[in-house]
Amino acid sequence: MNTVFNNKRKAIVVGGSLGGLFAANLLLRSGWDVEIFERTPEALAGRGAGIVTHPELFDALEAAGIVVDDSIGVRVNARVTLSREGSPLSERTMPQTLTAWGKMYDVLRKACSGSYRVGALVTSVDSHAGHATVTLHDGSVHRADLVIAADGFRSGVREQLLPAVGLQYAGYIAWRGLVDEARLSRETHADIFNKFAFCLPPREQILGYPVAGEHNSTAAGERRYNFVWYRATREHDELPDLLTDADGKRWLNGIPPGLIRRDVLADMEDAASTLLAPQFAEVVARTAQPMFQPIFDLTVPRMAFGRIALLGDAAFVARPHCGMGVTKAAGDAMAMVRALAAHQDVEAALEAYSTARVEVGNAIVEHARHLGAYMQAQLRSDKDREMAERYRTPEAVMRETAVSRQF
Repeated sequence: MNTVFNNKRKAIVVGGSLGGLFAANLLLRSGWDVEIFERTPEALAGRGAGIVTHPELFDALEAAGIVVDDSIGVRVNARVTLSREGSPLSERTMPQTLTAWGKMYDVLRKACSGSYRVGALVTSVDSHAGHATVTLHDGSVHRADLVIAADGFRSGVREQLLPAVGLQYAGYIAWRGLVDEARLSRETHADIFNKFAFCLPPREQILGYPVAGEHNSTAAGERRYNFVWYRATREHDELPDLLTDADGKRWLNGIPPGLIRRDVLADMEDAASTLLAPQFAEVVARTAQPMFQPIFDLTVPRMAFGRIALLGDAAFVARPHCGMGVTKAAGDAMAMVRALAAHQDVEAALEAYSTARVEVGNAIVEHARHLGAYMQAQLRSDKDREMAERYRTPEAVMRETAVSRQF
């Protein structure tokens, strides 16, 4: 066994996505030595889709030393809900900035001066008196004063620390995709591109908004349009079928977009043309590589385990309706740094962090469940669907979806 020691005040971050990068950048600016272990063997840039921003997210970016200017995303001023025929049902003025996962990763990664190791698969973590350790798949053991698990919604660290806690499927999936601005027709571009748009046919919900394009460009003509389409999907038969590739392999942790079967994509595109407003049907049809994600809920009773802490989706997974995933992770990182500054003892700091953020995480998950109640009701009784429909007016959806709230 090869044991690596470091005498500096050090933090190891497990997971090099956005939550891990927020934690790393904020700790580095607070005087910590930081090392990131990312399990994937290649850089993460280019993954993901659209992100809704909130003031708390901008606060965290600025605290991480990142200049927030117009290039951070695309600003829209209005929201619109379209009828099945494509005409506006309701509109409201709601200024907001939309960005992309790739853009956020790019600015956070460039700001990070700590060590970033790819292909570093963590097999276990342990908290000891005075230090914590991380063991990698190669057998090496790495020592730190603090270990942060920011390894996502299927966190291996969380599974080790809280084996009884599991993801709860919500009863529906979200198809997602990006289409280049230049590929949209002039009519569709005029109707929805510069807006946060919705369509609410029976049993369905789709929304879309503009984000940065290739090379994170926010210049007119070089942006992309991002869509999220929620569809009720039975867990016992429909979901396993969608997760099975052409060779018969079932991808329980989520199927890679390139392995989604052609018949599944064809069925999805046919449904779009039948159910959605023409503008959204065009967006779906012209998306080069759609993908989908099963929608889950996840809560944990605690986020601190001695010198080990959970952060972001490793602790709480909220449905995308509230648009708080990245902001929640950034808020966790901010709260952790504040707690470490207020408490000389790392374990005491993490306990304070856990107390504060468990309450916030539970509130966000409950709010997201409220926003997703209509979709969850689609696989229940007719009465449940009728009751859910009463509260799904265009005005309510536009007013509540992905808006800033204090949790």
